[in-house]
This record gives sequence, C-alpha cells and structure tokens, in this order.
Amino acid sequence: MIHEVLTGLRNMLYGLVLHFFRVVHRNIGSKLTAWYMEDETTEHFRLLTKVFITIILPTSVAYFFSSIYFLGKNSLSSIIWNVGIFFYSQFLPDLPSTFSRSKTKDTTQRRRGYKKYVPLLFAPLLVFLLFSGTRFTFETSDTFHDFRSAAIYTVFLLVCSFFAFGNPRFTLFDAAKVISFPLYGLAGYLTHLKVDRIW
Repeated sequence: MIHEVLTGLRNMLYGLVLHFFRVVHRNIGSKLTAWYMEDETTEHFRLLTKVFITIILPTSVAYFFSSIYFLGKNSLSSIIWNVGIFFYSQFLPDLPSTFSRSKTKDTTQRRRGYKKYVPLLFAPLLVFLLFSGTRFTFETSDTFHDFRSAAIYTVFLLVCSFFAFGNPRFTLFDAAKVISFPLYGLAGYLTHLKVDRIW
C-alpha cells in the first residue's frame, strides 16, 4: 500500500512538473519539442525518486522522531518545508534558462557579481511574473550548473531559513530547523547536477 501511495504521488508530481514546463515554454514561445521536455523530465525524475526514497525519506523520518524524543517538539511542518525545497531545488538550475535567450560570449557579456545570481535566487518571482501576464526575456550566457552556484544558493537558503525559523531565544530545535532547510535544498540541487553529469 505504501508503494502504491508513493508511486501515485510520484506520477502526480511528474505530471505537474511536466505540465508546468510545457505551459512556461508555450507562454514564452519556446521551440522546444514536447518529447524533449518529457524525456528531460523523465531523466530527472528517475534519480529524484531514488534519492528521495533512499536518503530524504529516511532522514525526514529520523528527524521527526528524534525531534519528538530528544526535544519534545513536533517537526512535521519543518519537514514539509524541507521536502518542498528539495523538490524545488532539483529543478531550479533549469528555471532561469527558461526565461533567457542565450547568446555567444562575443555578443553577450556575463553579468558581474550579485547580478549574475538574481535569476537563480529569485526564480519564483520570474515564474509569478510570467503567469501574471508579464512577457519578458533576458539575454545572458550565464549558467547555474556548477558547484559555485549550488554553494551561493545554499547560503541564500540559510539566510532565508534564519529569518523564517529563527527567533530571539533560538533554541536547539530552531537551530535544527534553520540548518536542515538549506541542507535539503542543497541535496536537491546536487541531485540535478548529478543527472546532468556535473559530478
């Protein structure tokens, strides 16, 4: 029964992700074919499912019961956020390129400093603007399929996590929530890089 539930959830998530990328590419007038998007999504979901079952799920269960046993706290809401950021981070490296028109290095200069990572760190805002009717593209030769981008993204998640889950008293339970959030995000990002054979 558990296997059937997990399989059903996987198929539902797969369908949602594939539909999302189809809608995005249709809205921006992309020439990517449907079979290419389906093949790419299937490839990523294969490893995503394996990592989730073998690493993320056992870690989440251990986190839940250890929080109750040692700290007397219910960490379910934290785990839901963590799992969500894991799935989001697995597809994040491809999101900024969806909105860009890549050009050669001769015609498009790489952005300097923090400006380079704005599309990566604030990709949800780009998605929101797209679905709210805003039409835009940005020209860039930047790519986020590297460990430097993964590290910057993890630090960004750590800062966001500190402001979201931290409080003036900052207990051990708060520390666990703050640290686990970016670690789950990093796991998702590294899963994507593994599929694309970056490491």
